[in-house]
Amino acid sequence: MAENKLTAEAMNSHDTTLLRDIDDALANCMKCGNCQAGCPIYRETKKEFSVARGKISLMQAVLSGKLPISEEFDSIMGMCLNCKTCSANCPCGVKADDLILRGRNAAVKARGLHPVKSTVFKLLSNRPLFNAALRMGGMFGWLTFKDIPDKNAVFSRFPVPGMDPNRATAPLASTPLRSEYPEVIKVAGAKRRVAFFTGCTINFMYTDIGKATIEVLKENGNEVVLPGKQHCCGTPVHVAGCFDLANEMAKHNIEVFEGYDVDYIVGSCGSCVEALRDYPKWLKDEPQWQARAQRISDKVREISQFLVETGYRTDNLGNINKTVTMHDPCHMIRGLKVTEQPRQVLKSIPGLNFVEMKEHDRCCGSGGSFCMSHYELSRQINDRKCQNIEATHADYVCASCPSCRMHITDGIVQNHLPQVAYHPVQLLAEAYRKGKG
Repeated sequence: MAENKLTAEAMNSHDTTLLRDIDDALANCMKCGNCQAGCPIYRETKKEFSVARGKISLMQAVLSGKLPISEEFDSIMGMCLNCKTCSANCPCGVKADDLILRGRNAAVKARGLHPVKSTVFKLLSNRPLFNAALRMGGMFGWLTFKDIPDKNAVFSRFPVPGMDPNRATAPLASTPLRSEYPEVIKVAGAKRRVAFFTGCTINFMYTDIGKATIEVLKENGNEVVLPGKQHCCGTPVHVAGCFDLANEMAKHNIEVFEGYDVDYIVGSCGSCVEALRDYPKWLKDEPQWQARAQRISDKVREISQFLVETGYRTDNLGNINKTVTMHDPCHMIRGLKVTEQPRQVLKSIPGLNFVEMKEHDRCCGSGGSFCMSHYELSRQINDRKCQNIEATHADYVCASCPSCRMHITDGIVQNHLPQVAYHPVQLLAEAYRKGKG
């Protein structure tokens, strides 16, 4: 009994050092409960631990030595979509989403990673092996996945560890995006030189988004560079609390993009773009790296943001006679503060009827790996999103994030809806094609 008490005391002593540097930030939370109103998880569960206030109270209990960083602590910190709604609604300006990530980081340091995540992150950090595995999956995808007609989605024919057997997911591309193009895609009389950060999902799954991005960039006089050694942006690892590994990924990408003389770095995934923009914050404890990260960050733009900022052609667009609504990905609207630009792009397309959905800015329930580990709860959140989509009677729903597109597509399939999910840049690319007759 005495030995167990000593062990618990030692654990508590270790735990309190892990969150000590954010003690003041945690104390700024007034516990007013404003975070309840917007939290998509609380809306479904009605449980206090779901909201930022509850998680902050739990971290303060750890700091005071009342609680250890236990398996339950780890689980509660994981019950968050990182949608940033709590921070956006906080009257005190508490960055609760960042504090929750610090809680996850403390759990990783105190307890280590869950074995499944540890395996996945080892694969993700070993780029040659990761690339080879996804290439192989794409080559033989027809054996393991069954197409869902007209949705650009598939069902798995066999059980996949960590994935609900009924889930609709994105197909693995038979050829990765970057393998279909030369590293430098030249255009006559180029106005700018733009590097394209593809991210993993666009490179290996939604290559249609990547092709549309390249097509639109070329149409507007941009020479496109596709760095072959670019890595995962690090978001999945960072939001899991593995800050050290995420920072290594960030440093790799910084070194890669430093090797190219480009005017801009453009991405078509809101989460990837936010990560690249946040590299200076990730690396704030390493001044030399932070300065290098800042030089890269200053060049980064989301594709619609880039088009509106630099100007894009609208004189040669053909008609798209469809009704379109739009979902705002969390990392776009509350991370990058980019929301009007994709709407401007869509509304500039002749014939397109844009209809705003109710709660367009509410999280779809994806949350990266959250929808894998908490599929039923993420489905409940997604069902609400799909109800709002259905109410618009739109033909298409657009989302500037591949993960949101994938999760919304699953909701559309599960709810037997007629809509199809696309990225806004795909409709712009289609309008350019139609304009050429």
